[in-house]
Amino acid sequence: MFAMTVQDILKQLEAMGDPARRRHNARVGPDGIPGVPEDLQYGVKTGDLRKIDKAIKGPERHDLGLELWATGNLDAQLLAILLVDAAGLSLDDLDDMVRDGRYSWVADWLQAYVIAKRTPQEKANLRERWMRDPDAWAARAGWHLAASMVAKSDGDPAPALDPAALLDRIEREMPTARPETRWTMNNTLAAIGIHCPPLRERAVAIGERIGLYKDWPVSKGCTPPYVPVWVEKMAGAS
Repeated sequence: MFAMTVQDILKQLEAMGDPARRRHNARVGPDGIPGVPEDLQYGVKTGDLRKIDKAIKGPERHDLGLELWATGNLDAQLLAILLVDAAGLSLDDLDDMVRDGRYSWVADWLQAYVIAKRTPQEKANLRERWMRDPDAWAARAGWHLAASMVAKSDGDPAPALDPAALLDRIEREMPTARPETRWTMNNTLAAIGIHCPPLRERAVAIGERIGLYKDWPVSKGCTPPYVPVWVEKMAGAS
């Protein structure tokens, strides 16, 4: 049986690349997060990445994923996230990956397909570790976990998660936070407004005062990430 190598996969990714997608990926997003340099991506569509993922079988998937991750190429890292065994990574491995994945697509996939599979206690430990970190991407990951934990709490968060204290930090830090971190801090603010009714008024007031993403362009029928509008739509807050 033919075993694929990293070079085989990179050639396949390159052949699937789309110039229009590369240009789109290279743009700076409206949130201010830098785009992906064209020499660090091929512009592969998500569906094509999933086709390659399904074609790679066997125990070599994990090691291939690690090798692809090490290339620093956007498409290779996205594919790597699908290939690696989440349970086969130590918490230090995850910490390194969070710091290496310097693009929002990679950060979001890493959360959805790898970090989300860890135990609740591991995620709580990572959240505390990353939310204190000066690295913008590590902090982004920590606030992402905070937002997720608040959203799953139904107004009764775990003892280690204090939504009022989170609001204190958001109010103090979000106006000057790096764009990478600011995005998930804002998600946490919205989650508190939606899922913690006693704190809803304060969360909305913070969103109004800071005004983050107030002018965010959205398609008709979509909810903008501006917290006062987001909370009102999701929780009926006024």
